[in-house]
Amino acid sequence: MKYLFSFILLVHAAVHLLGFAKAFHLAEINTLSQNISKPIGTLWFLTFLLFSITTAIYIKNYKFWFVFAFITLILSQILILMFWKDAKFGTLANILILIVSLSAYGQFQFDKMVERETKEILKDAQTKNPSFISEKDILHLPEAVKKWLINSRVIGQEKSQTIQLKQIGEMRTKPNSKWMPFTATQTFNVQIPGFVWETKVEAMPFIWMRGRDKLYQGQGNMFIKLANLIPVVNESNNKQINSGAMIRFLAEICWFPSAAINNYIVWESISENSAKATLTIKNTSVSGIFKFSTEGDITSFEAKRYYGGKTNSKLETWRINMTSHKTFNGVKIPNKSNVSWKLKEGDFNWLNLEIIKLEKYNSEKNIIID
Repeated sequence: MKYLFSFILLVHAAVHLLGFAKAFHLAEINTLSQNISKPIGTLWFLTFLLFSITTAIYIKNYKFWFVFAFITLILSQILILMFWKDAKFGTLANILILIVSLSAYGQFQFDKMVERETKEILKDAQTKNPSFISEKDILHLPEAVKKWLINSRVIGQEKSQTIQLKQIGEMRTKPNSKWMPFTATQTFNVQIPGFVWETKVEAMPFIWMRGRDKLYQGQGNMFIKLANLIPVVNESNNKQINSGAMIRFLAEICWFPSAAINNYIVWESISENSAKATLTIKNTSVSGIFKFSTEGDITSFEAKRYYGGKTNSKLETWRINMTSHKTFNGVKIPNKSNVSWKLKEGDFNWLNLEIIKLEKYNSEKNIIID
């Protein structure tokens, strides 16, 4: 896609040289029947240069390339209108470039939103003077949870404060729809429960969706745009979306097990290999059941969650199966999982994901620490 668009930019840039050549009598240009003055010919050459610069900075991933594209498109279209009879088909190329440029601008705005919201959820995180987990810290927990934490090797490790992880995987929106590959980055405030999850999903060839899910101060928000331009989901701050975001945070402590000892989670033993966890934020609580292997690996999480974020959404069983484990920074966590809704018409496995990187996040310096 990138190289195809670059080629289109270069070809469109080169076409503008015809006006320059016509004005300065550098070649016989039969496709341009109208006379072109030298000052106007100079503008055709300037447009060629600007499109060439736009192509170069686009290839180099300069984030403001779309600004150059917008300026160049205006100049190009003015010239096309002046010589409409001969140059009208150049409008088609300009429309394509405009759509891609608008999408890039939408991506820039989306990324700025994610950056701002990430700073917001981390602003109260204390990253100085970290504490370390001892066996005394887990004495009050159910046996199954203690075994999990010991098996995860968190004893003696630094207590998680801020975490950022990278994900890859596939998702789908309906039981019979096609799987769509995605990449994602998720940042957590482990001290004061919150996260920002942003993803890029390949909806179809050359068409991407950008999504952001968030939990901040007990309030959830889900925002999805198609091609960085068209909002398709924007649900926030209702009972269903807030509850769903809280349940998600609770489930995802499997990636930073030291959160299990924080006061915002209360544990209740169910059996030798299972325990109920209740997360409370601002007097609102959600619960779910964790299950563990006999060795102490976490194997699943299950909770009642609203199927969708709208006010008429109904509670259904939401289940995560952890299928593989891996050690990151000395802590053993589930690195592969599949997520399903257990509906009356059958299980709907809608998400398969893999953690490929997990790091501590320094909120003060806005950097990642390996």
